[in-house]
Amino acid sequence: MEIGIDSFAAADVGTATSSAEALNMLLERIEHADKAGLDVFGIGEHHRKEFLDSAPTMILAAAAARTKQIHLTSAVTVLSAADPVRVFQNFATLDLISKGRAEMVVGRGSFIEAYPLFGLNLQDYDELFIEKLDLLLKIRDNEFITWSGKFRPALQNQPVYPRPFQEELPVWLGVGGTPQSFVRAGTLGLPLMVAVIGGETHRFRPLVDLYREAGKRAGHSPDKLKVGLHSIGYVANTTGEAIEDFYPGYAETFTRIGRERGWPPVTRAHFNAQNASMGALLVGGPEEVAAKILRHSDALGGISRVTFQMDNAKLSHNKLLHSIGLLGSHVAPILRK
Repeated sequence: MEIGIDSFAAADVGTATSSAEALNMLLERIEHADKAGLDVFGIGEHHRKEFLDSAPTMILAAAAARTKQIHLTSAVTVLSAADPVRVFQNFATLDLISKGRAEMVVGRGSFIEAYPLFGLNLQDYDELFIEKLDLLLKIRDNEFITWSGKFRPALQNQPVYPRPFQEELPVWLGVGGTPQSFVRAGTLGLPLMVAVIGGETHRFRPLVDLYREAGKRAGHSPDKLKVGLHSIGYVANTTGEAIEDFYPGYAETFTRIGRERGWPPVTRAHFNAQNASMGALLVGGPEEVAAKILRHSDALGGISRVTFQMDNAKLSHNKLLHSIGLLGSHVAPILRK
């Protein structure tokens, strides 16, 4: 099982006094994750004041120059609001810089700011993604493209450069809870990254089964149908320490987001339920978190990757560095066995 970190490049991490300092701290954490032996580091894409990840490939390219082994991915690329040609070119360039360590997770995004920002209609939410995913995969698999669609000018035997370092640039499909998205990923034979930020993780098993069944019907081999789990989490020396570190910032962040989305304010009882045995949160000591990930894997029929989203809880840079170190030294060895 691969283990990694996903970051939204929060602007208010710890002691950062400016956006420039916050981004440089983020690059230091990616470098530390590489040295700690983690497998992957992902950068999200948002267009909001509190996040600094509106240009994720820029951050990943800077990280590529400072790392040696770790895979660098988006988490997720909001493909609906982007030009697939430019998305491919950016990640192919990242792949060349990193000598084959680039990946992308594409999706529609859980925030909607990108749509009005780039002049898109939210009523086209699904159509935009389906069309642009089709074009992206065609570009990945073919140097010369002939294609036409509704939302972008047609391409007639047009080459797209540069080509990546890897023979096939990995493209994962990032999904929430829509059954059609799971079926689409399976039909296309794409690895699946499931974002579970609330509720009980085992409840996603029927959707994961839909994914695997659709992939089997489409003739894809089981080893191609990977399932990854993106979870909110944090590891400290003990579970008690982890909870006391993480809860205040988590409650503040999700209460604020909840006001936008109509969720009730976060309470300690709600947090404890989410962090219980079957809950979605992965907050605790190394052994407890590793055991919980293995329970989630069993519940979902086996997962190939788990990524922690931990820097939206206003934790200090040093606490995040320490947590990354624990993931590499204590959690990852348990999962890799």
